[in-house]
Amino acid sequence: MKKILYIETNMGAAGDMLLASLYELMDDQESFTQKLSDLSIPGVSYKPIKGKTCNIVGTRMCVDIHGEEEESVDIDVVDIDGHRSESNHEHSHEKKHNHAHHGFHQVSDFISHLPIDQKVISDAISVYEKLRNAEAAVHGMPVDQIHFHEVGTLDAIADVIGVCLAIAEINPDVVICSPVNVGSGQVRCAHGTMPVPAPATAELLKGIPIYSNGIRGELCTPTGAALLTYFADNFGPMPKMSYNKIGYGIGKKKFEAANCVRSFLGKEGDR
Repeated sequence: MKKILYIETNMGAAGDMLLASLYELMDDQESFTQKLSDLSIPGVSYKPIKGKTCNIVGTRMCVDIHGEEEESVDIDVVDIDGHRSESNHEHSHEKKHNHAHHGFHQVSDFISHLPIDQKVISDAISVYEKLRNAEAAVHGMPVDQIHFHEVGTLDAIADVIGVCLAIAEINPDVVICSPVNVGSGQVRCAHGTMPVPAPATAELLKGIPIYSNGIRGELCTPTGAALLTYFADNFGPMPKMSYNKIGYGIGKKKFEAANCVRSFLGKEGDR
């Protein structure tokens, strides 16, 4: 029987929430955390901690960047005139940094030299490529002019590599994701206020079943959207399956509903 991974995104998805939810499915969580640490991404450390959302116990994956907890996937887009636009997502607090910016080829070269299986490297670069293409499309720019903020790059690499490694460890035959709750309202960025889902997220979720149930806030981030659309074989209701593991990945923000990504791991059909 096929091994099925079903990802429930009733509160959208961010990279750290997905990683925490998959972490909870691991047979040997300590070993997996050590593998994350062994990546030795400069300035990055992973720390899974227990937390609650609406009194449900789960894991929150704290990713520290240079000793500070990750903020958001900040993608700086430098346009032809040299103006910069920062995207700060509501799963985190806004914070501005003054650091260097890197193009996609620099990022992919960095990922390709990490001490990790080639399949994980390939998956991570492909996810990053989806992010780059979405940003280029919404900003009307050639893909080679998309540059990533240094701190945002470390955030995204940490989350993306972590999720890609977790999927490789779990090794499901099929990945199915529920329709994605994107939230509603607006999200602030450096040059104004944008609608939710943010333009890059909306671009990534083309052709995917999405909805909003009225919860105010950005529930699905661009990194979350890129990871879901890369790994999911299908989007829809939970299939007929018998599961033996459930993972709860808790987000940072508090809402009236349990803010978590929930993952189910099991086999297709009846036992």
